[in-house]
Amino acid sequence: MKKQFKKWGKPRLLIVGCGDVGLRLLPLLCAHFRVFALTSQPARCAELRDAGAIPIVANLDNRASLARLSGLASYCVHLAPPRSEGVVDQRTQNLTAILPDKSRLVYISTTGVYGNCGGASLNETRPVKPQNARAIRRVAAEAHLRTWAQRTHSGLSILRVPGIYAADRLPVERLQKGTPALADMDDVYTNHIHADDLAQLIKLALFRALPQRVYNAVDDSDLKMAAYFDLVADAFQLPRPPRLPRDELAQQVSPMLLSFMSESRRIQNRRIKTELGMRFSYPTVADGVSAAVVAIPRTT
Repeated sequence: MKKQFKKWGKPRLLIVGCGDVGLRLLPLLCAHFRVFALTSQPARCAELRDAGAIPIVANLDNRASLARLSGLASYCVHLAPPRSEGVVDQRTQNLTAILPDKSRLVYISTTGVYGNCGGASLNETRPVKPQNARAIRRVAAEAHLRTWAQRTHSGLSILRVPGIYAADRLPVERLQKGTPALADMDDVYTNHIHADDLAQLIKLALFRALPQRVYNAVDDSDLKMAAYFDLVADAFQLPRPPRLPRDELAQQVSPMLLSFMSESRRIQNRRIKTELGMRFSYPTVADGVSAAVVAIPRTT
């Protein structure tokens, strides 16, 4: 397979986990790379091909299925999440096993690795302190990638991403159901980035990021979670969610949703601006929601 693709002049790039953000990323990369997109679903091949990628059917959970991809691409964007159990990320370990030495990899991690910071303002120097199983697996993935990058002399960029939103990724259904939010005294600060801006940031990281560098991939917003829900509710003419103290809300929402309401942090983004030259299309959630109102009809 490697000989088959040597005729192409562009460097080869592999996108792993080519979902919504990956599809937004493809138009930004196809002029620079010969892009391959890994999928475990054969039914997605036509969609990926139409978007400009060469689809490859394999499964990150099945290391043997990846063997034929060994050495295929020296650039990689890793968007795939870990499995939903365990304390390590076997998918990431399986991926690095087929990447060549001196690769260039951008890994999409999560700001959840910082844990609950009590609303404190923080930058990338803050030590990680994961407080749920999802974040623990992400920290394990980051550690594995650092070891791999040092051993193989590869370039690694880690983008720690908060809540991703877009016109079709807003909590409209939640608001329609009347799911409660936290009362202000219990509420948490939350962070965001628009899916289009994240795609742009990934492209910048591929070309401009310093090696073995962590970047907080967040916009300029400074919002508590309930304020975010209010903003969306007002924009789409929906009732604002009722407010409840934490002990009452815990009885009405799922444990996973409650876990998102238990971590408060205000994340700084100076590094992506000064080092990567990031310029947001949607600097704040208010900008993104305003654009969404134009993009999709309001609920009446």
